[in-house]
Amino acid sequence: MRILMISATFPYPPTLGGTQIRTFYLLKHLSQHHEVTLVTQRSAEVAEAEINALAAHVDQLVCFPRPTVADLQSGVSGKISRFAHFLATGTPPSTTYLHAPAMQQWIDDWVEGGHCDAITCEHSVNEVFVRPSYRQRVQKVVVDIHSSLYGTLLNQLQTGTAEKPRRDRINLPLLRRYERRYVQKFSDLVITTEADRQFFAPIAGATPLHVVPNGVDLAQFPYRSADPGGYSLVFVGAMDYIANVDTAKYLAQAILPPLRQRYPDVTLYLVGNKPTAAVQALGNLPGVIVTGRVPSVADYLHQATVCVVPMRIGFGIKNKTLEAMAAGVPVVASDRGLEGLAVDQPQRALRANSMEEYVGAIGQLFDQPDLRATLSAQGRKLIEDTFTWERAGQAYESVLSSTAS
Repeated sequence: MRILMISATFPYPPTLGGTQIRTFYLLKHLSQHHEVTLVTQRSAEVAEAEINALAAHVDQLVCFPRPTVADLQSGVSGKISRFAHFLATGTPPSTTYLHAPAMQQWIDDWVEGGHCDAITCEHSVNEVFVRPSYRQRVQKVVVDIHSSLYGTLLNQLQTGTAEKPRRDRINLPLLRRYERRYVQKFSDLVITTEADRQFFAPIAGATPLHVVPNGVDLAQFPYRSADPGGYSLVFVGAMDYIANVDTAKYLAQAILPPLRQRYPDVTLYLVGNKPTAAVQALGNLPGVIVTGRVPSVADYLHQATVCVVPMRIGFGIKNKTLEAMAAGVPVVASDRGLEGLAVDQPQRALRANSMEEYVGAIGQLFDQPDLRATLSAQGRKLIEDTFTWERAGQAYESVLSSTAS
């Protein structure tokens, strides 16, 4: 099968965040059995060595310059113009700003030239590059949604974490309308959890919904050789992503202080690329270390007593949770942080959804090495049995090949 994969996010190296990781490992699997062409965008930060490394995993790699925020009209007039465009076209600015005419023309020519049997959009924002007419040209047009813009905004409003609540309440029904409209262009919708299926079912209508979970590269996240003990916490994630910024602040400002009253030696490591100014400021708090990008996330996981994932917003399976469990680190997480994972029977992680519950659960793990050992072993087994990229790739491949050959 000849597959065209569209990703405005440059999916390499596969250590920078959820979108990059998922896209890279899915294309890596598909390339083993099919002819894969990836069309993507590169920012100024993408090095030639990274382009060459990614190109080795596909039959053809096509890169276009990534638009930047600086390309947008600034000031009040710019905001008014973008909102007016949103009302007129039904497509939100967060999607339209990625639309590069040269990239669109290349995709049109590739599809119209009959060079592909299937198209995948690796995140819903890439739907802007897919024309409804493509359904008549190829056998499968699939969107790997990753997350719902409407659902994420609704979640932020419900949890009080929205940056601009008044604006977001206005945008909410527009985003719902947008998602109902764009899914009609696709033959299949891919999501990561059964909870996502329930959320997207009313939007999808008759369009098939397929669950393809995330996975872990077990070679990149080997099982730890020993329990380090101590009082070390870790949270991992791209530190410029709103859900991770909110989590880091909640963890450092609300959970850590009462925990340090009971355990004065607790240290919290916030590990991840591109920490915002707000995240960097957390490094001034007692016991908080902000690392920025690190050579090996696995090393920081192996050195941690507990991995904490107190996420309040964000949909789907969290790679950070899977990777911690693969590395053998006991996990304490919210329902959001554990979405899509069966962790209660047998016990594979501890749930917490309030400051008091987090302090209690983390304290249990600090005090009970046997409990740490149980969660470590059970968590690793869950990943080995269910959440590998090989399994995810096979599931994705079956979606694409169900009517194509």
